[in-house]
Amino acid sequence: MVQLIQKRMTRSTHALLIGATVSMPLFIVLWALQAFTREGFRPTFHPLSLLSLGEGGWVQILNFVVTGLLVIGGGIGLARVLAAGRLTRWAGILIALMGVGLVVAGVFVADGGAGFPVGAPAGAPVMSWHGAVHEVGFVLTQLAFVALAIVLAFRFGRSTQRGWMTASIVSVVSALLVAALGDPDTLAIRLVVSSAIELGLVSALALAAVRDRVR
Repeated sequence: MVQLIQKRMTRSTHALLIGATVSMPLFIVLWALQAFTREGFRPTFHPLSLLSLGEGGWVQILNFVVTGLLVIGGGIGLARVLAAGRLTRWAGILIALMGVGLVVAGVFVADGGAGFPVGAPAGAPVMSWHGAVHEVGFVLTQLAFVALAIVLAFRFGRSTQRGWMTASIVSVVSALLVAALGDPDTLAIRLVVSSAIELGLVSALALAAVRDRVR
């Protein structure tokens, strides 16, 4: 078997990986700062996408876009430094697609509903074209993450890095279970937790790559 060799890390690659490392905490901290300060917003009930609307909505738009760009950079950086192979290339592509989905969700805002922002319909909104594109971005991120976790599980299994293989499997299973199981009234906060798990896997991989603990 040909031994897989880690590629040399450049300064630009290091910067991309550092950016990906902070993507998860940045996303969650900015959500929390808004969720507990925006008037009328209920963190356990209102989807985080609604924070992109109304006065101050630019903060969440920026949160989506910047986090997405950092994740895209992480996909590029990890593809550069992980040992070469088809699964590594696919992992980099899928991480980048997660980031693209976040950028799309930021650029194309959701429709107001559930009484937020103030003046929005109390029930489900009538979906606009930009709301539909926003949902496409969300779905792209979720599908890319599930595929990523499967690819990583195979990749790390082949390279006998059992810890990362297990982490990949646990991440996708826990993210799906958290999102799928529970009271409908708590779906919004469960999706935040699920997002933290998904972005957390990318952040953890990027940090491990910076510290030369994953190959």
